[in-house]
Amino acid sequence: MGRRSQHGVKLHWFHILLALADQDRHGNGIVREVLERTGGQLKIWPVMLYRCLDQMMEQGLLSELTESDDRPPGESERRRYFRITDKGLGLLAEETERLSGLVEVARNKLIPDRIATK
Repeated sequence: MGRRSQHGVKLHWFHILLALADQDRHGNGIVREVLERTGGQLKIWPVMLYRCLDQMMEQGLLSELTESDDRPPGESERRRYFRITDKGLGLLAEETERLSGLVEVARNKLIPDRIATK
């Protein structure tokens, strides 16, 4: 079903939410953003992407832009564009805080003096 964080946010969902946090994107734009940000480490294949997007829309985390006025001018009507919702932004913020806390714990445990003496 996919890797999950401690709070149940799927890894792919986190990256999709992050890709949509600053702008609306179509599916291929989401995939490119994730690949670029992860240095090619995380690939989201089309079947998985659209399954995730549909599930995330069911959860109210995203919405699909169906009105022409919401879409970028000149873009093909065939491309599906998505926008993060307030609920999606809230979940992304919560998960970001949780991950930040884990990083802080890890940094405190990896004090340079301790590493140098081992």
